[in-house]
Amino acid sequence: MEKMTYVKALVVAINTVAEGEVRQKLEALKASIEKKNSAERKPTATQTANEGFKVAILEGMEVGKQYTITDLMKSIGAIADLSNQRVSAIVRQMVESGDVAREEIKRKAYFKKVVE
Repeated sequence: MEKMTYVKALVVAINTVAEGEVRQKLEALKASIEKKNSAERKPTATQTANEGFKVAILEGMEVGKQYTITDLMKSIGAIADLSNQRVSAIVRQMVESGDVAREEIKRKAYFKKVVE
């Protein structure tokens, strides 16, 4: 079954309401939600900062060497003050984008720089 979104719910409501002021309000609300959903948003301050941290992490990693999150935090000054969870989230994004590879050895995650 498809997920019921506000837009889909409004379409159902619009189709059941006869012409009139209520229908006009529902159509205006639907248009407003669609406009909001399609809007290009600029990145938040945290997202912008994270991009800088990603560059610092890549520059600080040696090719062929494996790092844990703790190793990265100790060896790269730019991220030393961040929480372990935040660094982990940033590195996970880097894994998803293909900049860093993740390998698990004895239930411990290691990361290494991907070379093209």
